Amino acid sequence: MQRFKLTIEYDGRPYAGWQRQDNALAVQQVLEEAFSQLLQGAAVVVQGSGRTDAGVHALGQVAHVDIDADFTAQKLREAINYFLRKVPISVLEVDAVDAEFHARFSAIKRHYIYRILNRRAPPTFNEGLVWHVMTPLDVDLMHAAAQVLVGKHDFTTFRHVHCQAESPVKTLDYLSVERDGDELHIKAGARSFLHHQIRSITGSLKLVGAGRWSKDDLKASLEARDRQALGYNAPPDGLYFRSVEFT
Repeated sequence: MQRFKLTIEYDGRPYAGWQRQDNALAVQQVLEEAFSQLLQGAAVVVQGSGRTDAGVHALGQVAHVDIDADFTAQKLREAINYFLRKVPISVLEVDAVDAEFHARFSAIKRHYIYRILNRRAPPTFNEGLVWHVMTPLDVDLMHAAAQVLVGKHDFTTFRHVHCQAESPVKTLDYLSVERDGDELHIKAGARSFLHHQIRSITGSLKLVGAGRWSKDDLKASLEARDRQALGYNAPPDGLYFRSVEFT
């Protein structure tokens, strides 16, 4: 039995998130079914490094899988992508790893990016891949306000009511807001995140950029430790699981 590390990108629009579900199609299920086809019906579990919500995308999701077959890493990548050719999921890299590696528990930092298309005209090619905000946003105000969220805090305000994390306390290693042409990019990194944390932060930062909230308003929202104090929860469209760091 050989364990392989997979680096995966996917368009989240057709899926109900990463994790396999009983009543909706998820990315994990599609991958597991592709591996089962490759291995002529053998049951395979694909363990991801983190969950993504319905409609959220990935540039560098990482997973691992145990294969009882004679494959090199390169041949496995080519073979599994053949069975994924009709869906918007691609295995970018495959690496043979030892049995101690675990996509979830070996991860020490996860990186996300949120894309906001900030212009009057709607997206032509990126519908569902960005959050379209027509109101002009001040990126400098957003970045400055974002820094009050960096560090260790109780993020109850920015946590979905159905979040299953044991504690609302998380350490946000960095949070930046940058402009690239018509797009704003909100980048965040932490060991782990709460359910909807980045989307909730993004929605609130949008209020800052539009002049409806100040940096102090964002800080007060954080310190309220109350979901009712949230400014806005951004849609999943512009959120991407960017990469993972491991021990």
